[in-house]
Amino acid sequence: MDKIKSIEELRKLRETAQSFLKARQGEAKVKIYISMGTVGIAAGARDVLLAILDELQKRNFTDVQIIERGSMGLDIEEPVVAVERDGVKVYYGHVTPEMAREIVASHVINGQIVSDWVIAKE
Repeated sequence: MDKIKSIEELRKLRETAQSFLKARQGEAKVKIYISMGTVGIAAGARDVLLAILDELQKRNFTDVQIIERGSMGLDIEEPVVAVERDGVKVYYGHVTPEMAREIVASHVINGQIVSDWVIAKE
C-alpha cells in the first residue's frame, strides 16, 4: 500500500471511503475510531486508516462507521484504534497496518476481541 504524500491524496481517500461505506441515517453495527491527531499521524495512523479501509473493502463489510478524531489522550500508545461493537468500546494501542487488518477480520467482522493488543475497555 502506497503512503499518502499530500493532504489532497488524503481527501481523495476520504471521498473514496465515504462512497464505499453506505450512507447512514441511523446507527452502524460497528464504529471504528482512529486517533488522527498530530501524534497519531506521526506514529503511522494514516497507514492504519488505509489498511482498515482496504480490509473492509476486500471483505465487502459496509455496516461500519469510521470516525477520525483527534488525540484520545493515549499519546504514548499511538496509533490508537477503538472499536465499538455490541455496546462495548475496546481500545487497541501501537496499531500497525497488519494489526489493523487483523482487528477488522476478528473484532469488527466476527466480534472476537484481539485481547493481546487491548489497552483499555469502556
